[in-house]
Amino acid sequence: MLTIVSDTHGTDDHRLTGRTLDAVRDAELVIHAGDFTTEAVYDAIEAEAAELVAVQGNNEEPALRARLPSVATVEWHGFRFVVVHGHEHTPTSLSLLARQESADVVVVGHSHRPELLDSSEWLLVNPGSYADPRRFRPAHAEVVDTGGRVDVTLSQPDGTVITEVCQ
Repeated sequence: MLTIVSDTHGTDDHRLTGRTLDAVRDAELVIHAGDFTTEAVYDAIEAEAAELVAVQGNNEEPALRARLPSVATVEWHGFRFVVVHGHEHTPTSLSLLARQESADVVVVGHSHRPELLDSSEWLLVNPGSYADPRRFRPAHAEVVDTGGRVDVTLSQPDGTVITEVCQ
């Protein structure tokens, strides 16, 4: 399993709870789409994950921003994921980025709105924010390889499924 989280907006711990914490601990790979805010939060999430791939958001302290790229690309089970925070991207620029990186999945954060959008060429995954949902539901994404396809589920920290898609 691969777990996707974003927009932690913490100061000194990972703020992971319930199913979100279990998903981070159980995942082969965790992707974080930015806005940890502090190095302490990044380090706390990294300590829970077997492997962490992350990008900087628009609210990172300078020391953390220096540690993280603005764009990351990662292969998982033959699927290519491109990750950005999203604050500097429009739908058109995300589409161009997906093509440029030959991505199967584009991961964004920033809006705090959990969303799955299946285009004909790639899948957009915004896991929302599990810790600071603002006006949306708290959420994270879980990705499972179903033998040549990816099954993506958006879930709340209490385990309630919001939506899912198989691409």
